[in-house]
Amino acid sequence: MEQNNLKSARFGRVVTAMVTPFGDDGSLDIDKAVSLAKWLTQNGSDGLVVAGTTGEGPTLTDQEKLDLFEAVANAVTVPVIANTGSNDTAHSVELTEKSASTGIAGILAVTPYYSRPPQSGIADHFKAIAEAAASLPVLLYDIPIRTGRKISDDVLVNLVSNVTNIVGTKDATGDVVGASRLIKQVPQIEIYSGDDILTLAFCSHGAVGVIGVATHWIGQLMGDMIEAIDKGDLTSARTLHSDLLPSFSFVTSERAPNPIPAKAICNELGLDVGSCRLPLGQVPGIEQDAKELLSSLGLT
Repeated sequence: MEQNNLKSARFGRVVTAMVTPFGDDGSLDIDKAVSLAKWLTQNGSDGLVVAGTTGEGPTLTDQEKLDLFEAVANAVTVPVIANTGSNDTAHSVELTEKSASTGIAGILAVTPYYSRPPQSGIADHFKAIAEAAASLPVLLYDIPIRTGRKISDDVLVNLVSNVTNIVGTKDATGDVVGASRLIKQVPQIEIYSGDDILTLAFCSHGAVGVIGVATHWIGQLMGDMIEAIDKGDLTSARTLHSDLLPSFSFVTSERAPNPIPAKAICNELGLDVGSCRLPLGQVPGIEQDAKELLSSLGLT
């Protein structure tokens, strides 16, 4: 196996989509966000995504996002990726422009959701965000289960080939073969697994790493698994993957969708990130589930 994946992972191989800490009254807690970011980088995270879906970005104001971007980027030495995308191109462009001066290392832009635009509209949306990002690299977030629209291969190939600062994707399509096909067509593309549980499969096919949720508590182990893949040691990688399955399963479910479980784990670890803002809110019993998972992993 070629051992060049780690070199091409400009944002790191284990990137955590960080939860956003809130106080008891639901207000943004910047100090705790800084503390959490530092803790994550000391426990296996090579990079961070701020104000993404896991960070409850849809419930944050633009000013809250900008404050988070600046505080976290200035607090850590790893790359910080700012989620500035939405289903409103003009709004996404404005937030991207404002974010460029906060010290972030890159932009995450999700496929416009709910509107289900044509592929031409998706392409123009991403081009506008990339232009607003100036010299900052841009990752496209392809998650059709949430957006209702997959980015076509033709659009991805065209954008990565012709828009200088569109460098790759956070791939949450579940289509491992599709990722392999993209890497063959545009070898320079940097694909990150967008599903924790599919990291073994995606990285075995050439993805550079993961943008994960369970990496809040298993970041180092996830890094060990990716390193084993990069070395061609699939036996060790499969063993680690098997050990991590309970954490992968815990991160989201119909009963407790992401980021409710991740916040419960962080709180059990003493990181005090608070509850989720509505419409997510609380799920009875999730704290006990988190405690049992951490105990099974020997983390409490």
